[in-house]
Amino acid sequence: MKTSQTHPDAAGRRSKHHSGNSAIAPILQGFYPDPTVCRVGDDYYLATSSFEYFPGIPLFHSTDLVSWTQVGHILSRRTQFRRGAGADSTGIYAGTLRYHAGRFWYVTTNVSDFTAGQIVVSATDPAGPWTEPTFISEAIGIDPDLCWDEDGLCLLTWKAMDFTTETGIMQARVDLGSGELLDEPYPIWQGSGLDAVEGPHLYLIDQWWYLLLAEGGTERGHSVTVARAPSPRGPFETHPQNPIFSRRSVISHPVQNVGHADLIQLADGGWAAVYLGVRNRGSTPGYHVLGRETFLGAIDWVGGWPVFDDSAFDIPPSLTSFQDNFTTTRLDDRWVVPGSEAEQVVAWDPEGGLRLLHENGTSGLLCTRVRDLRWIAEAVFTGSARFLLRVDDRHWYGFFVEAGTVRALARIGEIEHTLKSVSTGSSRTILRIRSIPPRPQPEPLRLAGPDEIVLSLVENEGEIELGRLDGRYLSTEVAAGFTGRMLAVGPGDAQGRLESFVYSAD
Repeated sequence: MKTSQTHPDAAGRRSKHHSGNSAIAPILQGFYPDPTVCRVGDDYYLATSSFEYFPGIPLFHSTDLVSWTQVGHILSRRTQFRRGAGADSTGIYAGTLRYHAGRFWYVTTNVSDFTAGQIVVSATDPAGPWTEPTFISEAIGIDPDLCWDEDGLCLLTWKAMDFTTETGIMQARVDLGSGELLDEPYPIWQGSGLDAVEGPHLYLIDQWWYLLLAEGGTERGHSVTVARAPSPRGPFETHPQNPIFSRRSVISHPVQNVGHADLIQLADGGWAAVYLGVRNRGSTPGYHVLGRETFLGAIDWVGGWPVFDDSAFDIPPSLTSFQDNFTTTRLDDRWVVPGSEAEQVVAWDPEGGLRLLHENGTSGLLCTRVRDLRWIAEAVFTGSARFLLRVDDRHWYGFFVEAGTVRALARIGEIEHTLKSVSTGSSRTILRIRSIPPRPQPEPLRLAGPDEIVLSLVENEGEIELGRLDGRYLSTEVAAGFTGRMLAVGPGDAQGRLESFVYSAD
């Protein structure tokens, strides 16, 4: 990324920030981690990682940085995103989105195809189609970044590792057409000394090369650090007050784990950064259930260094509610599939809605992200079906509908338990899952989870509660991994049909 301003201290800085709510309100609610952003004129584009869910890499557009609309997915074909085993929290990790010489470029790692190296795709229209991938097989690791120097040569920077050995932050020039490295990879700045050095982003700004890193791990110690050098190879001068952004010692803040930032120069010459964070709730250690979300902050420049202002922007309420009756033959971009493809999981039914299909060897689920801390979701089925709130295949609450019987179940690790079963006497079933505040707990420990999950069958006489469960067991702190809660529908033991699906913030 090269900028045209004369000096970051003299131009392009926000002269005065008003107090906004961006420190606590995400610009992308729910499981949208590892944000990366670029600008073309007055238009901004933002992409996030997506792990085992397909299509991969949701892509968003904005003209003001605070309100975003999804325009598609970058990896929409299986030839771009090889399936591999499709295990939980594998698949597509963090990447970098850039615009250069009339094309959009995206580079990332498919951990399910790890030995193929980094993958690069490009497009002239961000809505697609994106090209088939070029594989950079000599660059094994994660979190790749692209940046072009004054001569137009592309630099690849990444964290070299193989999940047993971590080499560190490496760099080389790359031919994006062939995927060939034009240099023997060489180490550059290895961070400020914190653990888990990763997520490099390199920028050429006013003759200085700035290297932004994520350090401290993507949990409570997560941090943003920076160094600068007269050359992309270094030697790098570390910021004297690294980390420049972290909440690792501010446990009372409602947004934790902040880090993995990407800088962007605004159309008016100012600067901003997108970064990830989590909204943990409940008693200690705090539980986050939506996954890592995307936040926005302003950047000032002081003494030639970036300074975060995380409360500079007013973030409007997100429109997360939706109703889907599946009346068209194209699924909305909100629907994704873990470890498989939609055409293997659902098909349009001539009577309306979606037929729920069986596929051997996969979870057979169609999923959409939970995007609010309090919410309600309702699905209408005919015949056999599953309706789950899940973090992964080993942590979920939900329903199985089979032969006129509705069972409410919970799975936590190796334990799967039926909470209650009822007979409906009808082939049509309305099921409801809701997140509600946790019940007050006695002092002094107040061992409350982030929420309670209520599982209900809806019939003419009203709502029949079949289960009420502590939400902490569907949190990252319990389940581990890198994703967030998803609402999932799938087949039961026989043919079934999804008529409609409604989700709303509560």
